[in-house]
Amino acid sequence: MYSNRYIFLYASAMVIIVAIVLSTAATLLSPFQERNIRIEKIQNILASINIESTKSNAEELFGEYIIDAKILDYQGVEIEGDAFEIDMAEENRKKPEDRNLPLYIAKIENDTIYIIPLYGSGLWGPIWGYISLEADLTTILGANFDHSAETPGLGAEISESQFESQFKGKKIYDDAGAFRSVSAIRGGARDDDPHGVDAITGGTITSNGLNDMISNGLKLYEPFFKKLKAI
Repeated sequence: MYSNRYIFLYASAMVIIVAIVLSTAATLLSPFQERNIRIEKIQNILASINIESTKSNAEELFGEYIIDAKILDYQGVEIEGDAFEIDMAEENRKKPEDRNLPLYIAKIENDTIYIIPLYGSGLWGPIWGYISLEADLTTILGANFDHSAETPGLGAEISESQFESQFKGKKIYDDAGAFRSVSAIRGGARDDDPHGVDAITGGTITSNGLNDMISNGLKLYEPFFKKLKAI
């Protein structure tokens, strides 16, 4: 029989050893995890301008198509900083007038494209994504969405290409120049509706959260849009 002292010391030693192993593994794996997160973000940005990429060529394509990245304040004025390092979840917790707004600018066949990062709430957790606008700052070129915990087959469908592709060609301003955004419409959008797409069947709360995310997120960039249109 082992004594209680022996069992206690043995258990303590094993806990310490396991803790050291796990800590070392976390430290060694951290750079790889950070790189994977960076690559995934790059791939999502590229997907919003309809550029397919892989983990091996994402950074190369990003450098080829993304010609600039800015941080804007709520008045549409550029401020210092690295747009890629902006934490949208953290910014979303701030008042709108206090947020740092990242913006990516792409060039595709001599056309300038503006990529807007978005962040919001779905049914079970955060949702996020990117919408790219053509040079007219009205027409959507592409969209990419993702989530952390939406229901498979329901709210999780926002990250499927079949849903995202509906946004291409939609308008965020009406003919009079008023901001209208784009909405996922329960029961389906009319074919001639320039501001509507079909909502996800059974994903009402996620669709509503997506609508709020798009409308509120794009609205923040209006001062910048107006400055560009005035040039």
